[in-house]
Amino acid sequence: MEIYLDNSATTACSENAADLTARLLTEEYGNPSSMHLKGVEAERYVKTAAADIAGTLHCKEKEIIFTSGGTESNNLALLGTAFANRRSGNHIITTAIEHPSVRNTMLFLKEQGFEISWLSVDADGEISLEELSDTLRDDTILVSIMMVNNEIGSLQPVADAGHLIHERNPAAVFHVDAVQAYGKFRILPKKMNIDLLSVSAHKIHGPKGIGFLYIREKTKIRPILFGGGQQKDMRSGTINAPGIAGMGIAAREIYEDLDAGTDRMYELKEYFAERLTELEDVSVNGKTGRDSAPHIVSASFPGVRSEVLLHALEDRGIYVSAGSACASGHPSDSSTLAAIGLDSRHQESTLRFSFSVHTTREELDCTLDALSELLPLLRKYRRF
Repeated sequence: MEIYLDNSATTACSENAADLTARLLTEEYGNPSSMHLKGVEAERYVKTAAADIAGTLHCKEKEIIFTSGGTESNNLALLGTAFANRRSGNHIITTAIEHPSVRNTMLFLKEQGFEISWLSVDADGEISLEELSDTLRDDTILVSIMMVNNEIGSLQPVADAGHLIHERNPAAVFHVDAVQAYGKFRILPKKMNIDLLSVSAHKIHGPKGIGFLYIREKTKIRPILFGGGQQKDMRSGTINAPGIAGMGIAAREIYEDLDAGTDRMYELKEYFAERLTELEDVSVNGKTGRDSAPHIVSASFPGVRSEVLLHALEDRGIYVSAGSACASGHPSDSSTLAAIGLDSRHQESTLRFSFSVHTTREELDCTLDALSELLPLLRKYRRF
């Protein structure tokens, strides 16, 4: 039996999303910018997807800009906002546990002369609203806080943060990386005072290579790609109608049964985390209740390097991750695990298990059985 527990890296595309994507690749393959019937038909699918996605966020369709995925959405949000607002200030706030597509963009902006403040997190990976308040300044032009951390599943108080930011500095733009949160929570940007929101389709059973950035109306932002002027000049390039159509279907499907799917994943998470801690010398990182993400469990297995345990599980048909798949070549170089205070012994032995709505308790029991057999054997050969 194949057991896939790496859904934070990517999910299986839903059958309906895959079928529609394939149809637009092979049959209704027109360019949405073309004026003939083939183009008009493709444009209709794009508009339908925009309406479906806007419906999940209770926003306007024109506030959705399609991108190639989470990384581009984050880059557009940060670079576009920073350079558009530079005359108003050069101070930007983010957190110590952001995804590399945010963290590395911030480091680039620092090279361009922007001042970056990094909010710390506690042992559960959560920021302090008091520290955010103390860090906000009159020249703060942008705040970027991820809603759900991709490694340990910590959940940030983005609604409270948005209210605080706009109360203290109404001109500051609030960006939320919701790549791991969209499809797990009901996110209402206007109510939560969110100006920019990044999402990727392949995290919600949509196709890869497509995502979107919600841009609240009247937010001051400039494009970072230039070309034919598609999407109101905000994101030039031939519109990816097949991917957009597939993402629209995936968004509609996951939000149609959101509460039941989320409840089920929380039950699995709480069960799995409790059973993990029953194993010898195993600790779970971050919270495991409903004040965390429903689909991510991070655990440390001191005495066994994460790569070794990962491949031992792989040999049994169980697929997990050593930290973020975005940095899989360097699983021990985790800014998140360091930020929550894990020592090197625990950092180097950490695995991430991530669920989807299709994950079963039987799969988790098989994984627990495998771990209980493998850990004593592998620890005999410990190097630290």
